[in-house]
Amino acid sequence: MLLCVSLALFGSYYLYDALGMVADWILKDHHLSESQYGLLSGTYGIAGMLALLFGGHLIDRLGTKRSILLFASISTLAGVVTAATSGFFGLLLGRFLLGMGSEPLSIASSTVLARYWKGRSVAFAFGLSLTLCRLGTVAANRSPQWAHSLYETGSSAAPLRLAAIVGGICLLAALGNYLVEQRAERRLALPTAGATDKLSVSEIRSFDRNYWLLLGICVAYYAMVFPFQSFATKLLIEGHGLSREHAGALLSYLPTCAMIATPLFGALVDRIGRRTQLLFLGLVLTLPVFPLLAFRTVSPTIPILFLCVSFSLIPAVLWPSVPLVVPERRLATAYSLMTVIQQFSIWAISAGLGAMNDLSQASAQHPAGYQPGMWLLTSLAGIGALCGAILLIRHRGGSAKGL
Repeated sequence: MLLCVSLALFGSYYLYDALGMVADWILKDHHLSESQYGLLSGTYGIAGMLALLFGGHLIDRLGTKRSILLFASISTLAGVVTAATSGFFGLLLGRFLLGMGSEPLSIASSTVLARYWKGRSVAFAFGLSLTLCRLGTVAANRSPQWAHSLYETGSSAAPLRLAAIVGGICLLAALGNYLVEQRAERRLALPTAGATDKLSVSEIRSFDRNYWLLLGICVAYYAMVFPFQSFATKLLIEGHGLSREHAGALLSYLPTCAMIATPLFGALVDRIGRRTQLLFLGLVLTLPVFPLLAFRTVSPTIPILFLCVSFSLIPAVLWPSVPLVVPERRLATAYSLMTVIQQFSIWAISAGLGAMNDLSQASAQHPAGYQPGMWLLTSLAGIGALCGAILLIRHRGGSAKGL
């Protein structure tokens, strides 16, 4: 069951990241502007936000095995639509469907793991599942190397068809999970399925300042990292002169490092505490990343490695810190609110990056045009670091006990 739900997410992760690997070709093949690509990239976030608002109730109603099959089918369909389309609105539909499928698929997968692994090393199950999921991102980033012939055409069509095929793993794994879970329900004495994340507006006003600071860090950080990933391949190829293979390999360091280092950082935090200090350290590491990418004073490998450390450290500290400042009965609301605002911010920043690249005419002929977008991401890094500094000051003053 662990393998099935992880492979389903592997397929959806591949579909999400495959688009960014051919961003420049998509603009050329479909005659899109940077602003349109930004909207295309951010549409996933809007769909994910809608799915989070309504998906939890649907999972409760259908059960996990049917929900995983439904959302995996939507995700797989998204890959087919994206590969088969010949225009902007078809791409937009494909991205929207992927958000509607992948985000609730992640929720349903977490629910089924919690249900079956409770009392059986549940943290190990979640960690291993996350590692297998992120292999989907690694596979997409490395695809110009292992599927080199498909990228020799100079067109997005063949790589997107490959993504649709790999995305089929999502549906096949969901079918496997349906059969395995159906058998398990007959053979095992199972606890009632756990409650999924639901947003309760009436509980929001009860959260204290420490939670809002964590939310600010979450929104600023992920609205910086995920839009950057959508544009990163194009930036590295046109702005830094890297080959597509080299750019993909460099970006694959992010999920690869996180797969290895995030559990280790989590164990370190469990052992020594110092959450606010480590969180602030991870945020400070993001400050030089985008100025270095903007001015090209050093190899892009150095800022990407800074981002790798923060991408491994911040999740290991941020998400487990929420239960320390929010009562258990309000955790679902706390996590849901963070994710909803995060998804909206990802959409807004993606659209903003595309518009900035258009206005500044960013291209291989004018690589300096990428600088305004990098300053936008730097401002988000600054906001995150400011929230982290305030949280650190509150902790030292005794107002953030438990962190």
